[in-house]
Amino acid sequence: MMRYLISLLLATAACLADTGCVGTRPAHYYTLGTGAPAATQSKPDGLILLVGNISTSEALQDSRIRYRTGANEAGAYEYHRWTERPGSMVRNALIRGLRDSAKYRRVLESGSSVSGDYLLRGELEEFDEVDGASIRTKISLHVELVELKTNQIVWDHMLERAEPVSGKTVVEVVQSLDRNLQQVVSETASEIDRFLTSGR
Repeated sequence: MMRYLISLLLATAACLADTGCVGTRPAHYYTLGTGAPAATQSKPDGLILLVGNISTSEALQDSRIRYRTGANEAGAYEYHRWTERPGSMVRNALIRGLRDSAKYRRVLESGSSVSGDYLLRGELEEFDEVDGASIRTKISLHVELVELKTNQIVWDHMLERAEPVSGKTVVEVVQSLDRNLQQVVSETASEIDRFLTSGR
């Protein structure tokens, strides 16, 4: 009897180790805001903006799509992931949005060999599905503008925005986050332009 049980346990362990015995779910990957850039002209006498790092909490640093339920419960979809980290997606969206505004001579990703007039940087605090009476997405983004000549923060802005989700699937959550981010970027670009053209 003991020999039979040992054989059964060994066979079970071998089966579990064999991927043919355990069904694996494929991971689904998503991205935001990858549409073709608008055909806009730069402003020859405009400022040069650099877009720096958009930092995130530890929870947003892996690729899983996040959700929150109620005030305290948070989780992530194991099989639904971003193609890149949310902080990088938001940074890329800001670069595209500022370039498309045609208000600046150049809008560039910051780097050690790049110089400009102002540096935009920030922190992405929330980038989640929020489940309650209805499903919505929420983005909380804090950005600040640094004048590079003086290395002083001259402007900062906190933006929180919710967007309804049209259904209950992860695809619809992603679509809602995409719409939400477009609005967040548009408002951020407008606020930066308003500040820079108000005499600073």
